[in-house]
Amino acid sequence: MIATDLASRGLDIPEIKHVVHYQLPPQQEAFLHRNGRTARMHAEGQAYLVLANDETLPGYIDKSVEEVFVDKKLKRPLPPLYSCLYISAGKKDKISKGDIVGLLTKKGGLQSDDIGLITTLDFSSYVSVKRALVDQVLTKIKTRNLKTQK
Repeated sequence: MIATDLASRGLDIPEIKHVVHYQLPPQQEAFLHRNGRTARMHAEGQAYLVLANDETLPGYIDKSVEEVFVDKKLKRPLPPLYSCLYISAGKKDKISKGDIVGLLTKKGGLQSDDIGLITTLDFSSYVSVKRALVDQVLTKIKTRNLKTQK
């Protein structure tokens, strides 16, 4: 689960066993509320803190916490083949998947196999495009309309 500090106050999900902090909240109270997700009604859990090399523990954290460092030999995974593009138009704007494919192939210069999953929601759409072609297609379609939508 990923949630803001605000959402972490209002959620009561008994199955949560771990909270991972990848950005520490500035106030101790928010930190306690986040961790409280793991300790509801006789439950137990663990909290983990992920810090970048240039980050330090805030004053409200006990400095005796166990530190685990990432092995320097660990290699980053390759980036995914596809990247997701956001389109601020959807079904309620009379935009279909075919309209999106048409824009990307006719105006964007893509082939149909350069396009992956397309999801159209009420007022937005998402389309996966081969990562290597994203900059090229965005340059070509940035001044084009998708039907009547800019």
